[in-house]
Order: sequence, then C-alpha cells, then structure tokens
Amino acid sequence: MDPVASTSRIDIGIGASDRKEIAEGLSRYLSDAFTLYLKTHNFHWNVTGAMFNSLHAMFMDQYTEQWNALDDVAERIRALGFNAPGSYAEFTRLTSIREEEGADGVPDWKGMVRQLVSGNEAVCRTARSVLKIADDAGDDPTVDLLTQRLQTHEKYAWMLRSLLE
Repeated sequence: MDPVASTSRIDIGIGASDRKEIAEGLSRYLSDAFTLYLKTHNFHWNVTGAMFNSLHAMFMDQYTEQWNALDDVAERIRALGFNAPGSYAEFTRLTSIREEEGADGVPDWKGMVRQLVSGNEAVCRTARSVLKIADDAGDDPTVDLLTQRLQTHEKYAWMLRSLLE
C-alpha cells in the first residue's frame, strides 16, 4: 500500500504532503541524534587521560539524556503516519554527521570533545531546518519537540566547547 495513501486517513489538521515532509525531516534529525548518541556512548567507554573522571561522567549524562529523547522523535514520526528509521543502514544514509573510526582509532579526549561539539552543532542545524518546515505547516508539537532538543544540544555544544578554551 502507498504510504501517502494510507496516511491520508489521518486528519490532525496537517495535510498529508506536509506530514510527509516533516516526517522526512524528523527522520534526518533522528539519524543525526542517534549517530551522536552512539558516538557519545563510545567516547564514554573509551575516554582516557587526565580528564577521564569528568568526561566519563559528562558523556554518560549526555548519552543517557540523548537515548531517552530518541523515542520522542520516533514516536512523533509515527504520530504523523510514517515509519521511523531504525537500522544502521538507514541512519548512515540519512545522517549529516561524519562517521569516524571505531575503537581502534579512538581519538584522545580533546579529539573526542571536538567531535562531540561538531556532532551537537550538526544536530542543531538539522533541527533548525526541520523546525522551519514544521512551523510553516502549523505543526506545533514538532516545533515544541525540536525547540527543546535545540536548547539541549546547544547547551551540550557550549559545555563541550568550553573544555577546549
């Protein structure tokens, strides 16, 4: 069955084409957010050096909060009538965050922090682009969700950036 045809039964005050565009944007956002979550969790596991204690704890706080927020985004995509991406293949195709080497190529703590600053900024850029689409379509729940996520990721980027000054 055609996904747009099956979602045309949804009558929440946002047209099917707008819902599709918002869901596609949220799928890109979810992919960026999941990629950043995974990177943050990886760095929590692998951080070493003089900053170990503080970064290990900071990364855990951030990846835990990020993990919990992923569900809200996926559920918003579902509420709009579309399937949320949920595989590494989909996330890799949709994310704007550059993939780094795995455990064998883990950077030092400063490299980790730089990558997480960049990742949080990328998530913010994606959120802003989708927020504009949602706002134009009158999708206040998505606007609210993305506004909250922007506030969180801008704060994370600032906190991490401060470590490098």
